[in-house]
Amino acid sequence: MKKPMNKIAFGFAALAASTLLASPAFAALKVGDKAPTFSIPVAKDGVVSTFSLKDALKSGPVVVYFYPKAFTGGCSLEAHQFSEAIPEFQAKHVSVVGVSTDNIDTLKKFSKETCQGKFPVGADTKAVVTKAYDAQMGTMNMSNRISYVIGTDGKIAFVHDSGDASTHVSTLLQAVSAGK
Repeated sequence: MKKPMNKIAFGFAALAASTLLASPAFAALKVGDKAPTFSIPVAKDGVVSTFSLKDALKSGPVVVYFYPKAFTGGCSLEAHQFSEAIPEFQAKHVSVVGVSTDNIDTLKKFSKETCQGKFPVGADTKAVVTKAYDAQMGTMNMSNRISYVIGTDGKIAFVHDSGDASTHVSTLLQAVSAGK
């Protein structure tokens, strides 16, 4: 007769399964995949314009980072860290764009206050870009926290899929420094 799985073993198994399912190995977009092109409204320092991935790639690699919601703890931390690191990305000829499902009015304020006007943040209100990059948070109309480095060839060069907002900027800087 089999013994029932105890609660600790079951908890560990559930944690292991959720960790595996959330890992980049299970992301729809992988290194080497063609990055979906997109154009979306963005705000930078409160000014609205249009960001085109195709156009941005003409100047060098692009970091496309998805985040759940402007003005929340982890998202504000991550945006602030990106704003502080923009000179390092620029020195490597890498541009950065943040993408969320927030509306453009929210992002005008977020781009000015939290992003310090240093990089654009895009409004993907219908989650079209978010879905194309497999960055949708479950069935919600919200982005998950995932970052991509897109090479000038239009292919995914690096993926960082982690809910920990504090690791994205440093990990992406390491990746672009290593030529990914």
